[in-house]
Amino acid sequence: MERILIAEDDRNTREGLVELLSGEGYEVTGVSDGEQAYESARNGQFDVLLTDMKMPRVNGLNLIKRMTGTTPETSIIMMTAFATVETAVKAMRDGAYTYLTKPVKFEELLATIEGALQEKKNRRRTDISPKPSSIPDPDIIGESARIRDIFDRADKVARANTTVLLLGESGTGKSLIARAIHARSYRREHPFVDVSCASIPESLLESELFGTEKGAYTGALSTTRKGYFERAAGGTIFLDEIGEISGAVQVKLLRVLQERRFERLGGTEPLHIDVRVIAATNRNLEDAVAEGRYRQDLYYRLNVLPIVVPPLREHREDIPPLIDYFIRKYTRENGLGEKFLSEEALEICTRYDWPGNIREVENAIESAVVLSDGERILPEHLPGFPNASAIEAATVPVQGSLKDSRGQAEKRLIQQALLESGGNRTRAAEALGVTVRTIQYKIKKYGLQ
Repeated sequence: MERILIAEDDRNTREGLVELLSGEGYEVTGVSDGEQAYESARNGQFDVLLTDMKMPRVNGLNLIKRMTGTTPETSIIMMTAFATVETAVKAMRDGAYTYLTKPVKFEELLATIEGALQEKKNRRRTDISPKPSSIPDPDIIGESARIRDIFDRADKVARANTTVLLLGESGTGKSLIARAIHARSYRREHPFVDVSCASIPESLLESELFGTEKGAYTGALSTTRKGYFERAAGGTIFLDEIGEISGAVQVKLLRVLQERRFERLGGTEPLHIDVRVIAATNRNLEDAVAEGRYRQDLYYRLNVLPIVVPPLREHREDIPPLIDYFIRKYTRENGLGEKFLSEEALEICTRYDWPGNIREVENAIESAVVLSDGERILPEHLPGFPNASAIEAATVPVQGSLKDSRGQAEKRLIQQALLESGGNRTRAAEALGVTVRTIQYKIKKYGLQ
């Protein structure tokens, strides 16, 4: 019999939950504050802690911090009013399994408890052997401080079961980081399912994600078809370009993240699923929420553990090893001998901004490897891909007035602050010591996105 501990200072709510959950076959203990909950958890092993946010003596957030260090086997579910959802998200970052907004629906609570217990069983069944401190993925190239920071953060979040949101420009390697997180997690023996949300027509995305029941609509298959979520059972689903999904799919995805269950298209029976979600976007979801194009509650669910992946122009020291990697890859694939970049070509490449990031580097080097005849890859082999003129222009010394130079420096500083804040203009303004209105003016002035 699974044991549940309830920490709730409102007596009627606490006693009601104890009675309802006891009726479902759980062994339930109720306490009135965080201090009692902590002492009860230390003296007896509980499978799930259901805790309120605001309580006397020790509140829910502090209780979670204390318990994750001393009783890590207990799955924690936070109950909170929507006004404190940002604090609840912080609780998930500190180790909570999930949170529920009040008033809590009993059916939703039961589904969430079942999900927490299933995730705990799966974790127990998996033998987590010690791993090296760095992520063992040969396709992730980089030794810069920025990339090492991402490695460290990815290594930490891999040990948790919480949703991860990867932020950054297109072509920066977000999908590789998602795969590396999966490879480091206890789910590594289960599937990793990569879904590009933008590449699936909007009318089909829901059925692709959640599957269809037999005869769900005219023209549907005569058999039940599993969607991507079911195919990822026990493992990880990577939802790339998550900012492109429609409002209808947002609603259904929110339910999966909240309750770990969904129905196939045309179905009526809820399916429980144990899967970790890693999402990625090159859009500013905070702006989309403010403009009413994206659900705020879904954004909170996705943005529990954000990782900002920098553009290549911000860690240029990683360009040479990336080039070496792609040269080796494409000489081997094309059955060619050893090749290397000439000093002049390398200087051009390291000075170029690479707006297409790592993906553009790969395309450029693949083209150069094929076009070059001898061992040396020369500058004239580089213009075979788009934006080659920009590479050549990068070798021309910057000219202009001191005022122009200051403007360029100011633009770069604002770009870096926006990237490091994940596109949050308020945090960028704080980092630069200016007002939000100033940041908004400068963004418009320099045409920044």
